[in-house]
Amino acid sequence: MIKKCLLIITAVALLTACGQNNSAEKTTHSVETPTEARTEASTETMTNNKITEATTGTDREISTEASTQINPEETSQEDEITSEKISMESSWKYAEYSAIHSGSATLYRHKVNFWNGVTVCVNAGHGTKGGESVKTLCHPDGSPKVTGGTTSAGATKSYAISSGMSFPDGTSEAEATLSLAMLTKEKLLEAGYNVLMIREDEDVQLDNIARTVVANNMADCHIALHYDSTENDKGVFYMSVPDVNRYREMEPVKDHWKEHNTLGNAVIDGMKAEGINIFSDGDMEMDLTQTSFSTIPSIDLEVGDAGSDISEGTQMKLAEGVLKGLDKYFKKGAK
Repeated sequence: MIKKCLLIITAVALLTACGQNNSAEKTTHSVETPTEARTEASTETMTNNKITEATTGTDREISTEASTQINPEETSQEDEITSEKISMESSWKYAEYSAIHSGSATLYRHKVNFWNGVTVCVNAGHGTKGGESVKTLCHPDGSPKVTGGTTSAGATKSYAISSGMSFPDGTSEAEATLSLAMLTKEKLLEAGYNVLMIREDEDVQLDNIARTVVANNMADCHIALHYDSTENDKGVFYMSVPDVNRYREMEPVKDHWKEHNTLGNAVIDGMKAEGINIFSDGDMEMDLTQTSFSTIPSIDLEVGDAGSDISEGTQMKLAEGVLKGLDKYFKKGAK
């Protein structure tokens, strides 16, 4: 009788241990795989600040549709952040206009669908070697530019992507926009946004059109970070859509220019809330490749100029201003 009891107890203990091991394995290796836009990459999964790697080859689709908004500060749901490389697909609209597109962006996505799963594209301006060695069309229809800028008004082609300017201490604009983009990424992820990072290194082989096309297909809005070439620390502003009829009637500008300007105004309001100096009324009309090819709300945000402070403290405030502007634009927390 005693031997039988001992055998029963031993069997129960073994079954319990196996169940615990299986449960632990599921927790450690559980990764929510996305669906719908072809990707093939090494995927990092971060759970409780620990990162593991898994190989994925899946399709994915970004959607902002959800029945409720989940606040990351008010939920007990366990979250994970996955990251995966996103390359431009040749079948995507306007992809054929890009000249430099061998690089890839990185998408960081929460497992929990915070704030309706909004994905923000953060584009650190410049940082593409060879970008000035080739030109691309300024507009999808081949029409000439209606304003000046890096490329003069009347031109039909511009640099695929320019190298940007340099600060008095020798720091390149590409370096400054990258450090700001990385800070902005962390702010947005902490707040529950998904983030599409166009560039996380000194170089990515994606020109302005490729960056825009990737953003169009994988994000809900697109913010390109830049510093102006002037040297008087004139403040922050965004490049608004020119009030020129033939430009605003050109597709895809016709269907999206109001969204671009609304996003820009919201971000400027976020900057104001942070006490950041704003240039003029907060915008400057400019015909840009980015907005000429954008099919989602999209802005070029000039966060200062060559005379501005680019220290981490100042850039942290700028990143917070971007976050507050996006919260306003997406009505974060609204029922």
